[in-house]
Amino acid sequence: MPPLPIVLDCDPGHDDAIAILLALGSPALELRAVTTVAGNGTLERTTENARRVLTLAGAHAVPVAAGAAGPLHGPLVTAPDIHGESGLDGPELPEATVPLDPRPAAEVLAAEPVTLVATGPLTNVAHALELGAQPPEIVWMGGSTDRGNTRPYAEFNAAVDPEALARVLESGVPFTMVGLNLTHQARATPDVVKRLRALGEPLGATVAGWLDFFGATYRAHYGAAAPPVHDPCALARLIDPSVVRCEECFLAIELDGRWTRAATVADLDGRLGAPANAQVATQLDAPRFWDLVVDAVAAVAARSG
Repeated sequence: MPPLPIVLDCDPGHDDAIAILLALGSPALELRAVTTVAGNGTLERTTENARRVLTLAGAHAVPVAAGAAGPLHGPLVTAPDIHGESGLDGPELPEATVPLDPRPAAEVLAAEPVTLVATGPLTNVAHALELGAQPPEIVWMGGSTDRGNTRPYAEFNAAVDPEALARVLESGVPFTMVGLNLTHQARATPDVVKRLRALGEPLGATVAGWLDFFGATYRAHYGAAAPPVHDPCALARLIDPSVVRCEECFLAIELDGRWTRAATVADLDGRLGAPANAQVATQLDAPRFWDLVVDAVAAVAARSG
């Protein structure tokens, strides 16, 4: 089968950076463009980080376009406590030589009907749908069927712009949520980091360094022994659906709750009687997932070296 063309909308972020490499290195995907949104860092930082990661990977032909500098409503919340002040602290990256596309991100997302993968707040995607974008599918890393990581029941990407998620769900575009309940199964254990370093390539060492930094902040804030690497899971769903298994159900986001604003409500048991409008990821084949990531990093390193 020919590779699936995608556009990746992201807010790098350590796990977003690894998602970019997975998109570049998987033979199942064709990365048409990268668009950036404010989330893990300010728009200026996430855009610079995306350009630096693509420069590191030697992917100078992939367009990068900057998008929304804040959510549809309210102030921007970022995550320097997790990703550092740059949004991608850790190993030093090369100066960005990948050019910035002059078009706004929403315009790029709406330019052609390809699958959209979003690994940050959905602000750009909501704007693109307003412009008439008609993607065959949207796959989003965000939300949770369980507890949150920003508020008790709100995951970070959902919490930054819950109104954007509501608009996307209302659009009727086929939608898949890859939430914390799934991504917490994708732990970067010491063995995973060791595999990346063992590639014997500077790129593998850089990714291992990202995971070292990311792992240290996760231990400090959540007491986790190994950090969950969220964003590549959304791409793994497209590369091999058997790696990320989903259930069809009704999905909504809480916009008004005093304590539960930005909680994603996945009616996996059909209690609300509402028709299904989403696929929700529930089960990860973690060994196969890490094979996909390590193989992709090795492929990108071989091309760029």
